[in-house]
Amino acid sequence: MPIPTLKTILKHQNQCRVIGSRFKTSSVQYVASRFRDPTFEKLMDKHKNLLKVIAIQDLILANPTNNPPSVSLDFLSRLSQKLHLNRGAASFLRKYPHIFHIFYDPNKFQTFCRLTDAAMRVSRQEAEAINASLDVVVDRLVRLLSMSTTKSLPLRAVFKVWRELGLPDDFEDSIISRNSHIFKLVDAHEPNTHILMLTDEMRDKRFVACVENWRVMECCRENSAVDRTEIRYSFKHSYPPGMRLVRDFKAKVKEWQRLPYVGPYEEMGEKKRSKAGIMGLEKRAVAIVHEFLSLTVERMVEVEKISHFRKSLAIDLNIRDLFLDHPGMFYLSTKGKRHTVFLREGYERGCLIDPNPVYNARRKLLDLVEKDTLFFLEKDMKGGV
Repeated sequence: MPIPTLKTILKHQNQCRVIGSRFKTSSVQYVASRFRDPTFEKLMDKHKNLLKVIAIQDLILANPTNNPPSVSLDFLSRLSQKLHLNRGAASFLRKYPHIFHIFYDPNKFQTFCRLTDAAMRVSRQEAEAINASLDVVVDRLVRLLSMSTTKSLPLRAVFKVWRELGLPDDFEDSIISRNSHIFKLVDAHEPNTHILMLTDEMRDKRFVACVENWRVMECCRENSAVDRTEIRYSFKHSYPPGMRLVRDFKAKVKEWQRLPYVGPYEEMGEKKRSKAGIMGLEKRAVAIVHEFLSLTVERMVEVEKISHFRKSLAIDLNIRDLFLDHPGMFYLSTKGKRHTVFLREGYERGCLIDPNPVYNARRKLLDLVEKDTLFFLEKDMKGGV
């Protein structure tokens, strides 16, 4: 029996003005009919090329034996399809002269690509920012494990989001091995699979969820008129300009906000199949993904990546649909042939409200991407090749 969620009452203005309940639309239709937020769409327009740049950057830096670190153009060309380089590796690299430098090695009779000095500086700044915040990184990882029902996660799932969590690329050694009083790795039942666990002394540690801190701040604001009974189980909601909300939807959201639920760090207990119990499970799932996004460096993650945590975090719902069900909290983008979700409250005018050093370093790489993109747009307008 499918679990009913807010989707069944969501009335969402688009071409047809109202979307019916879930059983009348496919998941693809549901994604296509969502309200487009131009601010987040513009942000993802920038990020879709940045992600390709980062993928190539990681391949270059993975070859430290080359001096300077570099990869052959032939190697990148073979990966063009996987990296979504539609016009080929060479064409893509030439679009970003502030980031990539193509050169010919006469000793190896091959053309190679390395990072420019500017891109190398940004890469070092990001690494330094990560190393300077290892305590924060450890806390993020402990919190993520603490949300799991078994206080453990498959290591391969953590690998999926190492960059989103701001982990060093050698986190198995620099984080896990060096904190053996906090973490332990055990073999799973499947071959070549490991489970990352909290040690016994860490399993009972208690955390306060990000949304709970927000509620306290809302109540403590100067001249606050917040009704504490109203905000007790609430999440912050905001909607983009132009998204008209019908009265019924507003009423349902208000009703949903009042629903009690089990927090992301609390023991779930026995699942109840009553209507209230099912809605409580859905609200707990929202709390978990809200906290997950709050732990990420940029308050964003690919939906496919977070889906790897569904079983461990006891989320019985389709995560993508869960984000669509709550447009006041999350924004789902489909730019760049991937589904990416943003925590709406973390952003204002396309920028992180509470930036951190790692995010700031990554923005500098995005600035280089934008500089080259703007250069080629101007060149095209002038009739350049």
